[in-house]
Amino acid sequence: MAAAAASLITRLGGLAILLLSLLALCAPAQAQAGDIAAVDRAAITNVIERQMAAFAKDDAATAFSFASPAIQHQFGSPDTFMQMVESGYRAVYRPRSVSFREARRAADRVIQEVDVIGPDGNGVRAFYIMERESDGSWRIDGVSLAPGSEKET
Repeated sequence: MAAAAASLITRLGGLAILLLSLLALCAPAQAQAGDIAAVDRAAITNVIERQMAAFAKDDAATAFSFASPAIQHQFGSPDTFMQMVESGYRAVYRPRSVSFREARRAADRVIQEVDVIGPDGNGVRAFYIMERESDGSWRIDGVSLAPGSEKET
């Protein structure tokens, strides 16, 4: 199971980077944080914070509820999802600190940048791909991590 999860994480990481690149290319050149309503920015921040709070409590069902339908379908169960996050996304699973940066539109999604200091003290930048659902709520449709320059001692 661990080998399968690691393989899936590797594929997902590559897919997330590819998706981020494609979304950036598709986004209008003038798209900036200013075109995202304050209420949407607040809702997106809230979803990410609530998922991180669920991770901190090892509450797989609640954490899974913030994932988009496609992510839920891909992983099938809260426990499988939580295993993937715990093994491949330690920085967002157990962050020491979190700082929200800009959010920008990319095609029909919003990319929320979040600087995170992971449990090892190393910084990463998390790119959350946010999807608006038909009911108007926001869900997380993927996360890609890039090395950050911050370190905590």
